[in-house]
Amino acid sequence: MNSESNEPSVVALEHVQVRLGGRIIQEDMNFSVQDGEFIAILGPNGAGKSTLLKLLLGLVKPHAGSVRVLGRAPSKGNKDIGYAPQFRMVEADFALRARDIVRFGLDGNKWGPGWPNRKRDELIEQVLQEVNALSFADAPVGQLSGGEQQRLLIAQALLTGPRLLLLDEPLANLDIAHGQEIVALVKTVCRSRNVAVMLVTHDVNPLLPAVDRVLYMANGQCAIGTPQEVITSQILSNLYGSQVEVVKALGSMFVVGVQI
Repeated sequence: MNSESNEPSVVALEHVQVRLGGRIIQEDMNFSVQDGEFIAILGPNGAGKSTLLKLLLGLVKPHAGSVRVLGRAPSKGNKDIGYAPQFRMVEADFALRARDIVRFGLDGNKWGPGWPNRKRDELIEQVLQEVNALSFADAPVGQLSGGEQQRLLIAQALLTGPRLLLLDEPLANLDIAHGQEIVALVKTVCRSRNVAVMLVTHDVNPLLPAVDRVLYMANGQCAIGTPQEVITSQILSNLYGSQVEVVKALGSMFVVGVQI
């Protein structure tokens, strides 16, 4: 993580309030994210985790406060942001090739297959290699495992060379082994590209060896810091407004008393 640069923070929120349907989702968000930092975003359903990503993408406006992405107000279609939405398994009979799914990251807004372009094809080949997907690049997507399909979404998000990578539940519906592979892949991308990563998840345990900090969102409030600083009985009890116990065993953290 680079903390010596004079560049503006990749993400900076000051006194941000978010409302949806008249309900306050987050009351007073204050945090920043730097180049090359790996952040896990945690919290129960409805806490605003995915909404935060939409805020950074310019799809949702804050009710109050300041949001800056790379020193500017968020805007739609920002090529400095790579985004992989919540993952859904593709049906088994879906015949489009893996590399064609990745290509949508460049041609998705154009009608038809697009004109052949050597530079474009080289870029697609590069990101496929970066996510270890070259071996199944020409396979039908419907025949790939959940972990392999998730790699394609990450590759697609990397095509524009982003400085901020937003990943919404990339570990959902993956078994432990594939989940660990995706965590290792994201960490490698984060470090090698010096790209800031913000990853939404329900379970921090697979990410504990990889993340720099966690942003925990609950009950309209949030707290940010290392896992050891934030995932404590006292901090989470304050966020939830009721007694929460954090149990640590076998290198994992377990939150008792709330439904995550």
